[in-house]
This record gives sequence, C-alpha cells and structure tokens, in this order.
Amino acid sequence: MNITLMAHDKKKELMVQFCTAYKSILNKHILSATATTGRLVADATGLPITLFLSHNQGGHQQVDARIAYNEIDMVLMFSDPNSIDPWEDQQIVQTLHLCDTHNVPVATNLASAEMLILGLQRGDLDWREVVRRKKTIR
Repeated sequence: MNITLMAHDKKKELMVQFCTAYKSILNKHILSATATTGRLVADATGLPITLFLSHNQGGHQQVDARIAYNEIDMVLMFSDPNSIDPWEDQQIVQTLHLCDTHNVPVATNLASAEMLILGLQRGDLDWREVVRRKKTIR
C-alpha cells in the first residue's frame, strides 16, 4: 500500500512519534512524504521514504496529483486546527476533496491515523488493492 505522510510545522514532531510507534507496520508499505516531514521521519525511524517537494514549493500539489491518478492508497496528514493561513487551509480542503472523490482513506489527527494504521495491519484496507487494479485496467 502506498502511504503519504504530511504534517503542519506544529505537528511534525507528532508525526515522527507516530511513525516511530508504528514503524513495524509502516515498514511493510511504500512511504512518501513532503520534504521536511519525510526527512524528519526517515532520520528518526530509518524508514525508506520517497520525498516530494516541500509544502511551499509544490509538494502538496504533487500529492494531490498522485491521489487523482490513484497512486496513493492512504494519506496521513496531521493538520494544525489553529492554523490561520487561508492558503494552507485551501490546500488541505483540496486534498480532502480528492481523497473523498477517489476513496482514499485520510487521517488528519492522531486518533484517526491510529484507526487507519491498525485497520491496515488487520487487513481492513485490502480493498484499496482491488480499487487500484480496476482503475488501472480501464
């Protein structure tokens, strides 16, 4: 499964802690992330992570394009609910819209991320493989 990691500046340490705690599950999957988040997680965990551009250089758009092309199966995007940047908020809404449109599971906080990761471990998200294959065949 292709999993993408993203985190607001104030949530990057939480993402590192999350990935450290669930390293044994995450290392069975293909990981990608926006630049700073990915570097921090890779340095702390040793997990191999494909890096997109940083958020302000277009990394968010790279993720969105991959969601639209059905190349991402899960998005863990720890957002800061106290953010006051309207541009950043619009980008988050766009990513959430694409995830909804393409049936990509997405978590924006620790609680929902834990539910997705534990479901992934149990095999609850294996249906994504079927969805990806069907869209590729068309």
